[in-house]
Amino acid sequence: MSLPSKLIPGLGIFIVASTLFISFGCQSSIDTEITYEEASVLLDRYMETMTESDMALIDEIISPEFVLRSPMFPEPIVGIEGYKALVTNTARTFSDFTATIDEIVVHGDQLWGRFSMSGTNTGPLGELPPTNKSFSITGLAVTRVADGMIVEDETFWNVLDLYQQLGFTLTPPPGQQ
Repeated sequence: MSLPSKLIPGLGIFIVASTLFISFGCQSSIDTEITYEEASVLLDRYMETMTESDMALIDEIISPEFVLRSPMFPEPIVGIEGYKALVTNTARTFSDFTATIDEIVVHGDQLWGRFSMSGTNTGPLGELPPTNKSFSITGLAVTRVADGMIVEDETFWNVLDLYQQLGFTLTPPPGQQ
């Protein structure tokens, strides 16, 4: 029994599509997931880089493709050297700076962490003089991990709250008072 010639092209497409689906669908995927325990250790070490200004640890856990987005900065911090500069500046600005992870949620290669930061402003904050006042804030970070290293970190926290705790006030632009 032969198939009508009108069905053969459609059947060919079906066979090719089925073969591709089965071939690619059955391949093992690259494991990009991280366990809760691995995430906890990695994020604790990440916070340690800031708290202890540990440059050697930065080289161990920060990817060369690292990007940090923070509401504190108009542009992302990029690369290992960019992150080291941030850590060094933070240590100069806040003599007793501490960062901790309070809670973690793991989803594949993304880590959602609630963090706390505190410190005393004993050095200049950009062009602003030190106030010798302390701050304590919390925020959320979404961190992407690849090959056991931090590739990307996006933080969400209240910068105005930080400045107010340090004694700065918000003044409306001239002519809008």
